[in-house]
Amino acid sequence: MPASLSLYATPILLLVLSNVFMTFAWYGHLKYKSAPLVVAILASWGIAFVEYCLAVPANRLGSSVYTVAQLKTIQEVITLAVFAGFSVLYLRETLGWNHLAGFVLIAAGAALIFRGAN
Repeated sequence: MPASLSLYATPILLLVLSNVFMTFAWYGHLKYKSAPLVVAILASWGIAFVEYCLAVPANRLGSSVYTVAQLKTIQEVITLAVFAGFSVLYLRETLGWNHLAGFVLIAAGAALIFRGAN
């Protein structure tokens, strides 16, 4: 991978991985509602630690090629994509047309962040 491409791609890859861990930390315990709440909290903290170990470098590296607003926007779009997949594949919930339409509108708003001068 060319150096310039890796400068742009590495933060995005780290944010994707970070969001996978974050989604499991925040929502994974919903599959195990019979587990004590304190166990869910402690497990979530452990998972969230890994998420932070990925998110902090993603933002540190990404800030050299993206604005902070762009980094946050990238993170939010990734969060929606990861959450949609997680809710369908892991929690076995369905997503309807209204979810898809809402995600599209959010993505359209996110696209505005990348238009024009920084």
